[in-house]
Amino acid sequence: MESPNPLPSNVSISLANSDDVKALTIMRTAVAQDMTERFGDGAWSSLPSKVVVVKQMRASRVLVARRDAKIIGTVRLATARAEAFDSSAFTPVSNALYVLGLAVAPGFRNQGIGRALLEDAKEMARSSSTDALWLDAYDHPAGVGEFYTRCGFRRVGKTSHNELPLIYYEWLASPRPV
Repeated sequence: MESPNPLPSNVSISLANSDDVKALTIMRTAVAQDMTERFGDGAWSSLPSKVVVVKQMRASRVLVARRDAKIIGTVRLATARAEAFDSSAFTPVSNALYVLGLAVAPGFRNQGIGRALLEDAKEMARSSSTDALWLDAYDHPAGVGEFYTRCGFRRVGKTSHNELPLIYYEWLASPRPV
């Protein structure tokens, strides 16, 4: 899938494949270490293993942003199973994807990579008859909730996980009548 967003000519977004496991693990480790340095220890400090990355790739669709051949960003899209968690804050829909693990490599932030990954996630949702994208973000500077709002997601609720407050956001593929 080619990104519908304006990116530098040497940056592209596509689905990850099994050859990307090592590079994804390295990039996500660098992101976790950078987040820990900037925000202190937290849920964002978890370092992924290759085994975890492989499991996540089997359980979800993984988009990667590449600059030339190097992976510089990623996001995962998993089928949202409303019965698996308290989904009452979200708009009831037939098919939703849960957005997980948005990460942009240190040195590549503020260049539109994260926004482009989310726009491609929206395009994937539209083309697969998915009604909504759901996500949560820590109610903390590391959670970048305002970024999600700027990307067209709407804040719909609040909860907590391991004593950290979370904010729920959603994006609906087509506006629902009020």
